[in-house]
This record gives sequence, C-alpha cells and structure tokens, in this order.
Amino acid sequence: MKKRLIVGITGATGAVYAYELLRQVRALGDIETHLVMSSAAVLTARQELRRERPDFEAVADVVHNVKDIGASIASGSFITQGMVIVPCSMKTLASVAHGYSDNLISRAADVILKQRRKLVLVTRETPLNLAHIRNMEAVTLMGGIIFPPVPAFYAELTSLDDMVTHTVGRVLDLFDIRHDLVNRWRGLSETLKE
Repeated sequence: MKKRLIVGITGATGAVYAYELLRQVRALGDIETHLVMSSAAVLTARQELRRERPDFEAVADVVHNVKDIGASIASGSFITQGMVIVPCSMKTLASVAHGYSDNLISRAADVILKQRRKLVLVTRETPLNLAHIRNMEAVTLMGGIIFPPVPAFYAELTSLDDMVTHTVGRVLDLFDIRHDLVNRWRGLSETLKE
C-alpha cells in the first residue's frame, strides 16, 4: 500500500506552493495524495496562477470536497503520513488552533493532531498580530509544525521557481519523503571561513 499524504489548500496567497508540492509528489510516484481545496483557494489559484480547480485535481490522486466531513480523511482510522496545509490562511490556522472543525480541511487537521501524526501548516501572513502568534503557539503545543515559506538565501537560489521548489523540498523533508529538490548544506567553504 502506498503511503498517503493529505494536502489542504486554503485561500491564502501562495497557491504555487500547493501546486508544486502536488506535482513533485506525483513525480515521485510512491505517495498517494488526498487533496482538499477550499473555495477561497480556487479564487486565489485563479488570480495568482491562472489555474483552475481541475488543474490541481489533475496532479492529485484522490480529491475530497471541502464540505464532505464524512470523507475517509475525517477519520483517525484512515492511516496517513500526515497532512500539510499549503498555503495556510490565518483563518484556517485559527480553526485548527481552537478545534473548530467547520470544514474538511480543519476536520482532517484535527484528526491528524488527535492521532499524533504530522501536521505542517505553511502559513502565509505578514506582519503577524498577537492572535496569529498565539494560534501558532497553540498548534505548536499540540504537535503541529508552523512552516512559513521563508526563502533560504544560503542556497543561492536564482529565481522564484527555485525558491518555491526549495520550500517544497523542505516540506517534504518534514514527512521523510526522499527527493532531490534541495541542495543540501555542506558547511561554509574554506575560503569563506577565513
């Protein structure tokens, strides 16, 4: 049986991260993705990427309706490696932080936390207010991982595509999914140490 990864997409800016993650996992071939996309995510993808819901569904293995709280991924008996919400809006962060399972994205995240599986939230907002920070703290205390997509300048990335791919690779690292998307840090070169 393939390992399973739930991918939730919300309406925060950064739909490109979700699309690239789905595309890269599909290329690896050994992970089954379960996609849940909010209606706001569809609008954001249209605005930012000129892509529609079917474009995202085409690179996922299984697609769930965000309103279907009876879906397989809403139960702890459905075994997964975990879940990534990418991008994760502050509204969804708040919903997860307070156990407010009002749709399948936040319900699936709640299940992941209660089952002590890995939950990664690729949060998109800046600057942060105190409510955002407290919600991040609450999710962290519950075992979730807050992962803002911050560019890694040490990796000498030269384009926006490089930055997106690097972020996706770092997210995959958190799930122990092997890939070759990231140039691994090997320490400072001898000339830089002087």
